[in-house]
Amino acid sequence: MSTELPVLKSTDFASDQDIRWCPGCGDYSILAQMKSMLPSLGVPRENLVFVSGIGCSSRFPYYMNTYGIHSIHGRAPAVATGLKAVRPELQVWVITGDGDALSIGGNHLMHCIRRNMDVNIVMFNNRIYGLTKGQYSPTSPLGKVTKSTPVGSIDNPLHPLSIAIGCEGTFVARSIDFNTKHLGATLKRAAEHRGTAFVEVYQNCNIFNDGAWKYATDRDTKAETTIELEHGKPLIFGKDRNKGIRLNGMQPEVVELGKGITEDDLLFHDEKAPEPTLAYLLSRMRYPEFPEPIGVFRAIDAPKYEVELNRQIDQAREKRGEGDLNALFNAGDTWTVS
Repeated sequence: MSTELPVLKSTDFASDQDIRWCPGCGDYSILAQMKSMLPSLGVPRENLVFVSGIGCSSRFPYYMNTYGIHSIHGRAPAVATGLKAVRPELQVWVITGDGDALSIGGNHLMHCIRRNMDVNIVMFNNRIYGLTKGQYSPTSPLGKVTKSTPVGSIDNPLHPLSIAIGCEGTFVARSIDFNTKHLGATLKRAAEHRGTAFVEVYQNCNIFNDGAWKYATDRDTKAETTIELEHGKPLIFGKDRNKGIRLNGMQPEVVELGKGITEDDLLFHDEKAPEPTLAYLLSRMRYPEFPEPIGVFRAIDAPKYEVELNRQIDQAREKRGEGDLNALFNAGDTWTVS
């Protein structure tokens, strides 16, 4: 009897549910790239679980022909943590949005990343609350006029990658819904990483915040406004590949190549640096002062929470034997209610 796993196709990961996102939503692209990438991993569908919170992005598990959990607002990382801890053989994905992850879910997101659970977190960032019809979110820019900020937001926006790197994230990356080839490759690298993989995806909400990332997606501007990170390569960008980023002391600056400046003068990307300073610096580069980096900011190895947790459990069993729940309930002082 053959024990070989069947070869899966992207269509094998599509569920029978009607997709209920607005026509033109960037979520379609992320879903398509996920389904296209998964067959290359060779992971059986029964070993895949998608966990979501609340929001447009959180419908994702319904559209995947895998196991899925549509959990509580902001608590998807907590649910995923519990699942991965007791079923470490599963590949667990957290699908969330900027509001779900960074507002009510900020606490859970932070602790999941710092623990380095072997889960993959994909955060759709459209800089708006879409499901509840257009209120400002934790990533909305200053001055953003929305239904909940009619004269402009006065909240400083959060930078998701800066938060992830500050939490000692072992894999931190960014991609864009329009850049489908790059998005698929980034999701694959996240899946192959052992530890928490955090991927921010610039995603367009064409109903409530259309064009939020236009500068990074427009064919005529994206070469000047984004810079693709490659490990061990200098930071070069521009339509003519004639611009770069170098350090002036501890500050990055844009320079032009060929005017007494060579590639050797530029900042070289090192995603494997154990010290996260460089990755954090790159996460702070924002348009229009700088081109915004896309790609893998950081990819290092570190102890994984579920591995250490189950090691402690195994040691306790070796020392004390299998637990007895009934004995535990009746240990110490007990009383009877008549």
